[in-house]
This record gives sequence, C-alpha cells and structure tokens, in this order.
Amino acid sequence: MREGQTAVTRRLDYAPPAFWIDTVDLSIDLDPAKTRVLSKLTVRRNPDVPAQPLKLDGDELNLARVLLDGAGCSFRMEGEQLVLENLPEGDAPFALEIFTTCSPEKNSKLMGLFMSGGDFFTQCESEGFRRITYFLDRPDVMATYTVTLRADKQRWPVLLSNGNLVDAGELEGGRHYATWHDPHKKPCYLFAVVAGKLVAREQRITTRSGNNHLLQVWVRPGDLDQTEHAMNSLVHAILWDEWRFGLKLDLERFMVVATSDFNFGAMENKGLNIFNSKYVLAKPATATDADFEAIEGVIGHEYFHNWTGDRVTCRDWFQLSLKEGLTVFRDQSFSMDMAGTASARAVKRIGDVITLRTVQFAEDAGPMAHPVRPDEYLEITNFYTTTIYEKGAEVVRMVETLLGREGFRRGLDLYFQRHDGHAVTCDDFIQTMADATPGSALAERLPQFKLWYSQAGTPVVRAQGHYDAAAQTYTLQLSQSCPPTAGQPAKQPMLIPLRLGLVGLDGRDLPLTLQGGALLHGDVVVLHEPAATLVFSGVTQEPVPSLLRGFSAPVKLQMEATPEQLMHRLAHDSDPFNRWEAGQQLALRVALAQLAAGGEVAPAPLSDAHLAALRAVLRDAALDAAFKALALGLPGESYIADQLPGNVDPQRIHAVREAMRRQLAHALRADWQWAWEHNHDTGAYTPDPVSSGRRALAGLALAMLCLAADGDAVWPGKAYQRVKDAGNMTDRENALQALLGCGHPLAARALEGFYARFSHEALVVDKWFALQARAPDVAGSALPAVLALMQHPDFTLKNPNRARSLLFGFCSGNPAGFHRLDGAGYTFWAGQVLALDAINPQVAARLARTMDAWARLAEPWRGAAREAIARVAAQPKLSNDVREVVTRALAE
Repeated sequence: MREGQTAVTRRLDYAPPAFWIDTVDLSIDLDPAKTRVLSKLTVRRNPDVPAQPLKLDGDELNLARVLLDGAGCSFRMEGEQLVLENLPEGDAPFALEIFTTCSPEKNSKLMGLFMSGGDFFTQCESEGFRRITYFLDRPDVMATYTVTLRADKQRWPVLLSNGNLVDAGELEGGRHYATWHDPHKKPCYLFAVVAGKLVAREQRITTRSGNNHLLQVWVRPGDLDQTEHAMNSLVHAILWDEWRFGLKLDLERFMVVATSDFNFGAMENKGLNIFNSKYVLAKPATATDADFEAIEGVIGHEYFHNWTGDRVTCRDWFQLSLKEGLTVFRDQSFSMDMAGTASARAVKRIGDVITLRTVQFAEDAGPMAHPVRPDEYLEITNFYTTTIYEKGAEVVRMVETLLGREGFRRGLDLYFQRHDGHAVTCDDFIQTMADATPGSALAERLPQFKLWYSQAGTPVVRAQGHYDAAAQTYTLQLSQSCPPTAGQPAKQPMLIPLRLGLVGLDGRDLPLTLQGGALLHGDVVVLHEPAATLVFSGVTQEPVPSLLRGFSAPVKLQMEATPEQLMHRLAHDSDPFNRWEAGQQLALRVALAQLAAGGEVAPAPLSDAHLAALRAVLRDAALDAAFKALALGLPGESYIADQLPGNVDPQRIHAVREAMRRQLAHALRADWQWAWEHNHDTGAYTPDPVSSGRRALAGLALAMLCLAADGDAVWPGKAYQRVKDAGNMTDRENALQALLGCGHPLAARALEGFYARFSHEALVVDKWFALQARAPDVAGSALPAVLALMQHPDFTLKNPNRARSLLFGFCSGNPAGFHRLDGAGYTFWAGQVLALDAINPQVAARLARTMDAWARLAEPWRGAAREAIARVAAQPKLSNDVREVVTRALAE
C-alpha cells in the first residue's frame, strides 16, 4: 500500500495469482543516480484462475520499455501498477521484457535497491522488489533467477547475488560483470544484490553429509577483525541444523554481508543474507556479552530460514509466522544448545520470556493486538511484531511440548517432504505435525489448538490448590479465559499445555500421580476446558505448587500464594524458570501494594524476610552467577504498569521501583561487595556463559554499590576507573551504567572519555547515545539532554541504528523522562515520528508504537498523549505505516 491509499488487505480475500512467473533473468547496470534494470520473464497463465489482465506491481520506477515475445505491446498504468492485456491465450509460456530505471541514492526508505556508505544493497521483504522492477510482488509466485550485475570495477569491485557464481569478467570502460544463478525456486522477496568495496572472511567446511561448502562473511575494509564470532556462529548453525533436524546446506556457498544502514536486524535472502552490521561485527573492545549472544542468535535465525522460509515459504503475508515463529523457535533452541549447561539454558529461556512478557503481552493488550495469523492489515510491515515472532515461537514450542522431541522431529520431516519448494500456510504446518503423530494430544484436538493462530490476546489461567492431609490428596482447580480484543469480543477456550510440579518441604519434587488419567511426558497436563479439576494422590505432605514450569504456554498465571510459599520456591524449586519467577512475583507484589497505597512512597518497602531470601540466593554457591543476576533483578517499570487495570501513573511506578532498588542496594551492601570481589575479574575475555554470567553479576553489584554510596566516592571512583581501564566493552559499559544510574558527577567525565576513545566506532557511538537516552531523569534533565544530543555531529535520523539508539532509547527506555507531567515528552515524540515518516516510514511506525498503551495512562498524561497522537494522525501526508498505527491507537 502506498501513501494516500487506505485499502485494507484481508486474509479471507486471498486468491491465487492469475499468472505464474517461472524464470527471471535480470540484467542490472548499477549507478547511484540511475540504475538500469532489464527484466526478462517467462510467464504463463494460471489455468485454475479465470482469464484476466496481468497486473505487475511497481513503486517509484521509471518505465522505459515493455516487449511481449520480442515485440512492442500495449499497456497501461493503474496507479503504480503496470497492466497488460491482450496476452497469449492458453497456458503456454510467453516472454515479457521490461526495462526500468531507479535511483538508489535517493532511496531513504531502505526498501528495494538502496545505498549505504557508497555501496549497493537490497531489502525486498516484504514488498521491496517492486521498487527494483515491475513484478508480481507476492510470496506465492516462485521462480528461478539468473542475475547479471554490471558496475564500475574500481568503485564496486565485489558483485554478489543469490545462488552460485556462474560467470564473471571485464567490460569496456573500467567496468566488470558477474552472473549468478540460484537453482532453487524462490519468491521475489528473497532476491538480493550487493555491490561494493568489500572484503571477506572465508572458511571452507565439510558437513556431516560429506559435502564441501564455501562460507563468506563480507564487510567493509577495516572491519574484518570483527567477523570471527559471526563466522563461528554460522559454522555452528550449519552443523547444528543438520544434527538436530537433518537439514543440509543446499548451495555451494553461503554468504553473509554487513551494512550499517538497515531497517531490520537481518534478511534471509537465499544464500546471500544481508545483515545490520550490529549483528555481524564484534570484538571484545567494542561489543558486549549481549552483542555476542545476539550475533549468534541472529546469524542462526537467518541461516535456519534457508529451510523454514526459503525452501518452504509463505503463501501470503498473513502466514508470516509460518516462517518467523518456526524459525525463532529454532534459533532459540540453537542458542540454548550452544549455552551448554542446564543453568545457562535456563538463563536463555528466562531472557526470552522477559521479552515476550514485556513486549508481546503489552501488544496483546493494546490497540495493535492481532492473532499470530492476522486477519487484515493496511501496511504489512506493521505486522513484523513480537506476536508474529515471539508468540509464534511459543506456539511452535507448545507443539513440541505436546508431541515430545521425537514426535516434533517426525512432524518436521513430513513437513519438508510434503511442502519443499512450495508456498504454504500455517494450517498446512499444523496439519502436517498432527498427521505425523496420530493419537497425540495435538492430533486429537487440532481444531482447538489452531485457535492459537486465530485468536488474539493473552489467555489467563487461574489456579487454586487444596491439600487434604487425611486423604493425602492435592486438588488443583484450573480455569481459563481470554480478555476481549478489537474485533474479538468473545474467545473460545484454548488448548494449553501446563508443565507442573509439587515441591515438598525439603525442596524436592514430590511424585506426581494424577487420578483418572496420566500426565503427558510425565509432568504436563493439557487444559482444554474452560475449567478443570485435577486430583493428585499419594501426596504425603502439603506441597508448594509449581505451575507453568519452563513457561510451557504463553499465558498469564494467576494463583494465590503466600510470601512463604514464594520464598520456598525461590529457594528450592527444581525448575529454574519458576525459581526466578517466584522472586519476580515477590517483588511485583510489593510494587503493586505500594502503588495501591497512595500517599508518600515508603522508603523501605521490602520486608526483612524478602531481603533475607534474596541474600540467600546471592550467596548460594550452587547457583551460577548469570542466574543470580537475573534473580536479583527487579521487574521493569513497563511490566509493572502492564499489571495495572488502568489509570497508570508512570512517575509513581518509577518512584516505587527506585525505592525498592535503593533499599536492595543498601540492605545487601556487604553482599554486593562480596559478589563484586568474587566475580569482577573474569580473566582474558571470552563470551562463554560462565564468564558472561560473572560479568553480569559483577556489573549488577557495582551498580548497587554505587547506588548505596551516599556521598562516599570510593565505589563511584572504582566505576570511573573501570570505564577508563576495562579490558572489554561489557565491563566498561556496566561501569558507565553504574555511574549514570546513581547520578554521580563522574558520569559526565566518563561519557566524554568514552566518546573520545570510540568516536570512530559507529556501533559504540550508538551505545553512547543510548546510554544517555536512558539516563535517570534528574530534575527533568532527560529530555533537554536528548534534544542537545540530536544536534551532535554524529546524530542523524537517516541511519536507523542511530535513530533507534537515541529516540527509541528515550521514548521506550526512559519512562520517567518520557512521561513528563507537562507532556513535553509526547510533543517530542510526535515531532520525531513525523520527521522520520518523511524519510523512512518503517522506522517511524516503530517509534509510533511506543505510545500503544496511552489509553491506560492516568491524567494528565492520558490527555496529553491523545493530543500528541491526534497531531500525528491529522497530517495529510502520512505513510500508511504510521497512519495504521495512530488510527488504531486513537480508536482505543
């Protein structure tokens, strides 16, 4: 959909294409101002669709010539579409030749063919190919591609496209060419071109099947020393996918290319993955542990798309989670296996759930709520969401829980046997998994499980337990519901797998014997009714229930538990996720009680027993440092806000959480010092889970010690020295965050030195902007600081990473600074959304989403927020990307 159009695309209106395109032969003469594209297509009618004109999509193209079977033909334009009538009858193929030009250097939207740092790149998902040439720009039209690139050899010596290099040579005038052929049929959104001054880290590998492949990671000169981790991650992903799922690399070579200007994290173009440089470049001096972990995950994700997305793709964009949800599940599984130990795997799982509950649950409760398989959209790019990706992955994880690991593998094997080389639907995936496992819980209740794809919202599971000492039974009453969302006022019961345990007085799990039935895989109950009663027999002591272990379903669990029961689970639960969750629930209860109390915020809201329980976790020699760092962390402000029914006061939430944080810092000061002393020196840098965990715990301890300093300069001084002398970016950034978090004057000097040292490293400068955007709002200082930073010579709205670091860092990551009483934060937001919309609508729409929860705010924030959103919506020249977001927001 283009600017000014308001037509909604609906899933139920899907119709197969009237034509198929079997082969695509592209000749592309690259030039920044005027790139020439000659497209030769082999086209045939779809015999299953009534005869109609051929309508090819285009966007901001200059059309020069159209030939049909080598001769001129009549055509017309309908808006941006090229329409051809009087085409050959029958289903015999015909040749269509289209010559167009485009201007990559003017393409600030970064969709289609664009330039970054003087080099050429493409981004075609979801509807970018139409900005290169006229085409049936839809994922169910799959063709084989041959691409010839021509360019000035001195300026652009490297010419890359999908598949295998079949020819290359010199041309007159200092130009050269390269011809690439991709033997696998693909939709046009997987097409890619890269041309530039690039260098490659290369590695040849032999896979488990005995095949040899060339792997290349292409970057700009000077960045080659930052590609070792990306290459290692790619090798691990290739070998893991063949080991875990039997899926082999199917090309002679596999290429990864980094660019600094990119709207997304990366793109899975067949054999030529294009990445945001943030997810490729890493060395200890400039990248944190989180960066190393993210690179491994994203490299894995895009490679895994080679099968779940490329070999089997989406029939239409409503099926986006078919590839994204499944591939997120695969990359999460990969990262957990790479983590190694059970504790490290649990830390990874907890991190994924934090993201889901903080972002996706809020999305489910907001104006942009939509099912995992949406029903309609105005602009498809707005539905690249945590619902599609992360919730979609949880749906796939539930399939594995219901089928077991072996059953899931059988289902995936059948999926590829049936659908390799085709564009299919979410229904096709789920049906295949059920067909491969007859008699499974999934197969027996398949229609009900499919509701996960069609119903929006986060289900709520309520649980109540009762122990009968005389009968030695434990009765668990369960019920489920799902709140209404836009267009879905009433919801049907879902199929919910609940992994559970009963924790005994000594901390060990009690045996599970369910009356009247068996537990799935030994510890999973399947809730499919609105309400159910479970009775466990042979329970010799009153247990503490541990439900939703491992976060076995994307639901909200509500169960009354005493503080003592939560502390017992925090101390003993054998499930690491639920052990962490018990601590989070303890802290959340304190926060909610303080918010409900009114009046002045208590300076010491945490009880002595609560503090003692946290101290015990911190001192527990059996726990890994990474888990301790998570368990000692407080729920985030946005997550706390999401637990409230409405009238959210963001300033009070901030004050309550700060009071809890300061009390935790002071009360456990000696323990924090102990944790620092035992964890701050991790030796030579490696990003392994044990070392990363120790750095995380040392960073948390340092932040707490600085917060508890109360005028004592010792710990702020140590933090300042660490900013200067740290041997890796993780320790340096943690120390800088500690100074900023306690508001110490040394923070300003530390920031100056940090910038002076790394001003030539773009990704580190992004960190520098983001750290300041999230800095505490001392006396209303946050917004003026952000406004000043926007005038910095290194800031630009045109680079998505830079815009995200400052604008998103402030609007999403600094609630106290953004939600000002005077509404100035909202005014700033509106101005930046509009400024970005004129340059890059996709990034603008992402920024617009930061106001999704405005209707739940208390006054005066609510009124000021609505006014800001209305100001954006009133603009006559507004992209569909932003218009859809603000229109739906105002409908709340």
